[in-house]
Amino acid sequence: MDNTKRNEKIIGSIVGALTGATLGLLMATTKGAKARKKLSARAEKTAKFLKKRMSKETKGFMKSVNKEAKLLKNKAVELEGVVENKVEHIATVVVDKTKDLLHPNNMAHTSKDHELKHK
Repeated sequence: MDNTKRNEKIIGSIVGALTGATLGLLMATTKGAKARKKLSARAEKTAKFLKKRMSKETKGFMKSVNKEAKLLKNKAVELEGVVENKVEHIATVVVDKTKDLLHPNNMAHTSKDHELKHK
């Protein structure tokens, strides 16, 4: 479940609880002290429910975040290896080209030079 749907459900639960409590007070046929006691019990029950729900949703969200963080870390490590290989290749090519420019008469090339020129 994505975060938007979770937030909507949580907000809906809170609004529903508050609406129910308000309507309960407005339509109560019981006396004040008894109504307050019932309302208090209902508020406590709703608070416990919301606390459990929030805890569950938070755990689910954190699990999702941790999973995505691990995937992102793995991609970063993979990308680091690709970049290192590219940098090493470019550095080797630059060194070889520099040698060729500094020593144009020296036609002896290593097998690595030959390999790089054919890539």
